Amino acid sequence: MATHSIPAPSTGWSSHALARAKTEPAYGAFVLLWLGFIAIPLIMGLDKFFNVLTTWENYLAPWIENISPFSAHGTMMAIGVVEIIAAVAMILRPRYAAWVVALWLAGIIVNLLTYSGFYDVALRDFGLLVAAVALGLLARSYTIPGFRKSHK
Repeated sequence: MATHSIPAPSTGWSSHALARAKTEPAYGAFVLLWLGFIAIPLIMGLDKFFNVLTTWENYLAPWIENISPFSAHGTMMAIGVVEIIAAVAMILRPRYAAWVVALWLAGIIVNLLTYSGFYDVALRDFGLLVAAVALGLLARSYTIPGFRKSHK
């Protein structure tokens, strides 16, 4: 007769976060927004190099392309690098990165509002901006201010 062992419940970060989110919904909202704002800029930033989701250059307002020292494609690749950096910053310091991402989204919204035909996307990005602000506010309660000093 075969015996099966049932693995013991994990005691890692994810199980702790899930248990805490069950009893503290605001913490659950913080974790959900935090993970989302790691994934979204990372995926969108990487896609600026591959154009799998869309052709990103189509969303660049002509006036931005005119002031950029790069081609439209080069500008979008530079934007992709910034978005990847934002995702890494979000991993490390969501308390501060949430506000940087909110400002970045405001810039995207300005770009879209000045380029006719993308008002629906601008509205969606306004929703993301509101979510980034909510993350910034929640991070005040669930993260430690400042930067950790290394111990020697």
